[in-house]
Amino acid sequence: MKYRIIGQPQLKVSSIGLGCWGMSGAYGKGDDRTSIATIQQAFDLGVTFFDTADIYGNGHNESLVGKAIQSFRKNIKLASKFGFRQHNGSLELCGKADYVKTACETSLKRLGTDYIDLYYLHRIDKSTPIEETVGALRDLIKEGKLLHIGLSEVSLTTLKKAQAVHPITAIQSEYSLIERGIEDELRSYCEQEQIGIVPFCPLGRGFLSGSLQNVTSFDKADYRANMPRFMGTDFEVNKSVIQQFLDFAEQRSIKPAQLALAWLLYQGEQVVPIPGMKTGRHLPDNLAAVDVRLTAEGLEFMSTLAPKIKGDRYPASNKKYLED
Repeated sequence: MKYRIIGQPQLKVSSIGLGCWGMSGAYGKGDDRTSIATIQQAFDLGVTFFDTADIYGNGHNESLVGKAIQSFRKNIKLASKFGFRQHNGSLELCGKADYVKTACETSLKRLGTDYIDLYYLHRIDKSTPIEETVGALRDLIKEGKLLHIGLSEVSLTTLKKAQAVHPITAIQSEYSLIERGIEDELRSYCEQEQIGIVPFCPLGRGFLSGSLQNVTSFDKADYRANMPRFMGTDFEVNKSVIQQFLDFAEQRSIKPAQLALAWLLYQGEQVVPIPGMKTGRHLPDNLAAVDVRLTAEGLEFMSTLAPKIKGDRYPASNKKYLED
């Protein structure tokens, strides 16, 4: 494993982390024993950056991760997220100062730790000034309960406002060969300010690993079942686009997931992808991406994929959780 330093103040993490959401039902039912073994296997292979959130499995994922990391807690960087909560029977966003502190205390208990290395606002609460939310997070840093602050799916305007209150160590955004919406201004600002970029879904929600080429439909428990890119004719077009990538990888005797992760690592030293997985079957292959070398020809080919992808990345019902 190789390691990268992100943020000011600095946070040292493995160049590839582990996203744990899929272990709590995102892609269908998981198995706790297998999930814990996978987290421990990742640590044994050099991963020191683990990502969870309080909304994943309604708290199940934080509890699961907390159990898995107890024996090596001080040797890793633990990231979690807050902001989503159930209110009057529906899901809402809350970034109010009092809720920030309540959410943090709850996460600390589930995780079985007295501090969180990197704590993200999961999505921006448009009804609460970002300055209030980040101010509350800054107070938690002073109390020693947090070490670093992050924001997820944030706009450049909001990031600048947050940065004026307290340094933001990292942003988490969907970023992959087939989803490049954060490039240009947002990525440039992060480079300038030494803010880490932590891509979630770096394998395109399964597309870039090659695991979806024979899939025609998804289990109802799989969150992709309602995502436009995985539905109808858009799904068929996208599988065709991805087949070009799979063929390219096969011709070079590189696992497609390795190639996709290596591409992200080439996007800058501040980029640290967190591929998710339910088992450790593909862990060694994925982590070997740190040693993949890309040619100018390969980078040029891969830059052509994203514009060909059809369909929005979220259904209309989810867009209310995103900034305009």
